[in-house]
Amino acid sequence: MAVRDALLTLLTMGPAYGFQLHGGVEARTGGRRQVNVGQTYATLDRLTAQKLITPAGTTDDGLPLHALTPAGETAALAWLGGVDAAGADPWDETVDRVLIALSLPGVDAESTVDGELARWRGRLAAAEANAAVAGVSPDPDTPLAPEAELAVQAAHADAAKARAALEWLGGVSAVAASSSAFAPKATRPRRGRRPAAPRRADDEPTSSADGGRDGSAQPSARA
Repeated sequence: MAVRDALLTLLTMGPAYGFQLHGGVEARTGGRRQVNVGQTYATLDRLTAQKLITPAGTTDDGLPLHALTPAGETAALAWLGGVDAAGADPWDETVDRVLIALSLPGVDAESTVDGELARWRGRLAAAEANAAVAGVSPDPDTPLAPEAELAVQAAHADAAKARAALEWLGGVSAVAASSSAFAPKATRPRRGRRPAAPRRADDEPTSSADGGRDGSAQPSARA
């Protein structure tokens, strides 16, 4: 799952601030996705430049809010509807999409699961067909060439993955019928001055012309 898709999808719930979205990615994928906070903010900057999100004011304590544009909402709904990120692994996309859909209030998670079931049934049928074709020798009395045998095993692996996906999705169907959704959490980023290092007993402060206790510049508090 691309961070882009996760952030856009979380914003379907309404405007949110960056740290809130950052925590939401991990919480709504069951801990599968732990994104660096810098990557979250860099992605928000790119989404703003691409006009997929737009500034939406601030919270009462001054945190900048982000909201979807119409183009951003279209992209989010497309991903929820089954459009995988370019180059992404289909299994990872399925798991992340279903978990996020289950967590979002107002999203029809059952439809998301049904869509994934249909896609994996199609992948299973394609893998079984590939195995059947690759396993046919031009000469019934001649064993398969090594390359053909590898193709058969690769197709069997794809089929096994599809069956595993279908089994997992079958179990998730029961969860989707209930409610695993929860509202966004209002977690705030940590702010304020870092605690000073403890002073050693032999550290004696010295006077200075500018009034500093040790002659060094005094740090200012950061928001």
